[in-house]
Amino acid sequence: MEVIHMQVLNSERLQALEAWLMETDTKLAQVNGQRKYGGPPAVWHLPPPGSGCEVFISQIPRHTYEDVLIPLFSSVGPLWEFRLMMNFSGQNRGFAYAKYSSPAGANDAMRLLNGHRLEASLRLSVRLSTEKSRLCIGELPASTQLDHLLKVLRGMADGVERVSLKAGPGIVGVSAIVVFSSHYDASMAKRVLVEAFRKQFQLNISLKWQSTMKSTTDEPPPPQKFSKSLFPTPLKPPRHVLTPPRPPPRLARPPSRDARELCKAVGEPTPSQPPPPPSSSSCASSLEGPFTSSGSLHCPMALLCELCEAKGVGKPQYNLKLSHAGPRGFMFFLYELSVPGITPDFEGQVMVLPGPSAYATVEEAHQAAALQVLQKICNY
Repeated sequence: MEVIHMQVLNSERLQALEAWLMETDTKLAQVNGQRKYGGPPAVWHLPPPGSGCEVFISQIPRHTYEDVLIPLFSSVGPLWEFRLMMNFSGQNRGFAYAKYSSPAGANDAMRLLNGHRLEASLRLSVRLSTEKSRLCIGELPASTQLDHLLKVLRGMADGVERVSLKAGPGIVGVSAIVVFSSHYDASMAKRVLVEAFRKQFQLNISLKWQSTMKSTTDEPPPPQKFSKSLFPTPLKPPRHVLTPPRPPPRLARPPSRDARELCKAVGEPTPSQPPPPPSSSSCASSLEGPFTSSGSLHCPMALLCELCEAKGVGKPQYNLKLSHAGPRGFMFFLYELSVPGITPDFEGQVMVLPGPSAYATVEEAHQAAALQVLQKICNY
């Protein structure tokens, strides 16, 4: 019951956040699941921070937002940047990053705020961020060429400095070590590269942090964290089903011209035209059933799509319309989501902050709508 309660937005806390943003004229930007302040802030007279200036904050209550966190962490030193990790429902994910002007500011934050109590049952954990800036991309085609891969990666993500390839025993295909200019650029790339390779090349790559030290990744493992918040207990098949039906194989879309060109760029032969899809089966009586695709736990739209396909009810169709903008930039969208084998359609409203582009903003709204529908399906 506690997990379900955490998914319900606290309207009073949201109103307090909007009031604080208006009163202080603070600007926030939402990018790929992170809500960012500064980098630098509007008024900044100090040199840009170097390494050792960022702290990793965990154990943040889910209904605590920047109106509480930014003043608290600014009290020990000037903040260059503050990033709060958000999920598509509008709750924070329980952790954030704060970057100060100097290592002394980061040390003061750890000394003074580690163990700080925001709620009776939670104390903040504040420690130095590892600021990892290297990613390892695995399961690339054996024919991958270094210069072409570097060009492709720079088109997908910011801050790519250099790439190296490695192959050998125990490595499937070819692996690439990608070095970024900052931890922020690397963390942004980590959120988009898997889906970008799947869409543009029809390749299922693996992606993880690369470090010469023993792994101490700051971020909690996304699949487990997200799955707990979305499904507090494993979904059970109906009683009359003795063994769960295996999801049908996912059919790749016909490759576009851009996809063919990008496949050439990494040295992979152009994917062949897939066979026409079989006729859709009759509507399943319920969407409740097991789900085993780990890759979709990061993405509500992909999770909803695979869940519907596994039950043979067709792919979800989205109809999104901008309703209005809030006083501090929050954008409210009305959505209608239809699934061919389910009636009636799902309707609702979602709230997001504008992203760096109109496409990114609409994508955030689509993901938020998909998560709401998933919660309705699971009787949240």
